[in-house]
Amino acid sequence: MSDRPEDAKLDFSRDMSYGDYLQLDAILNAQKPLSPGHDEMLFIIQHQTSELWMKLMLHELGAAISSVANDELAPAFKMLARVSRILEQLVHAWDVLATMTPPEYSAIRPYLGASSGFQSWQYRCVEFRLGNKSATMLKPHEHHAGRLDIVRQAYESPSLYDEALRLLARRGLQIPQDHLQRDWTQPYVASDEVEQAWLQVYREPQKHWDLYQLGEELTDLEDAFRLWRFRHVTTVERIIGFKRGTGGTGGVSYLRRMLEVVLFPEIWKLRTDL
Repeated sequence: MSDRPEDAKLDFSRDMSYGDYLQLDAILNAQKPLSPGHDEMLFIIQHQTSELWMKLMLHELGAAISSVANDELAPAFKMLARVSRILEQLVHAWDVLATMTPPEYSAIRPYLGASSGFQSWQYRCVEFRLGNKSATMLKPHEHHAGRLDIVRQAYESPSLYDEALRLLARRGLQIPQDHLQRDWTQPYVASDEVEQAWLQVYREPQKHWDLYQLGEELTDLEDAFRLWRFRHVTTVERIIGFKRGTGGTGGVSYLRRMLEVVLFPEIWKLRTDL
């Protein structure tokens, strides 16, 4: 055995290695293609990596919501900016999946069964944390009690925008009471009074600088989320056309309806009225 110091540095038998820390054996052995198709590996890795990014999104969103609720905006801004950058990563991930052609997908589709991204409990938590609430979206998770509990918690909790409006009220801006204490499971309904409160912020940004920055962080976030949704629609249409999704949804028709959802409506409308 060599006594050279540089050789000793390469011996990881007694210390935690890179692979140990990242649990790479588990991660890199989690791809189990079911079809003989070469392209199924792409399909699996695309969705597994997306789920990892969504795990980080939920980590950041949960902390950001708590920070806004506690009037700690500086860390919230960092977390929300990070979520927007994660969404950029997810947007570009569609570029890779788009290299799969319709015949290549058709070769693996019979092996997918009823599995579908529609059933992603993490994605549903992201939607709920951002305020797109729907009781129907709990049903795909009813077969797994533990996951359903996690999704239901996001469903029943105030969203990021709900906490932002409560913050505006604490700062003395006029937010309707029925937007401060309401059934958080119900979809958000836009309000002229809420828009007027945001207009005050945007008309006097120096006076309300951190609230103004919060408004822009929310705008960045929804902008990035819209791009992700759009790339999702176009990639699915490119690969399967208007066939129904494996999970039973209308496929592209369903995804196109999702493009119409506006998460923070007053922040977008004020741009016309400012």
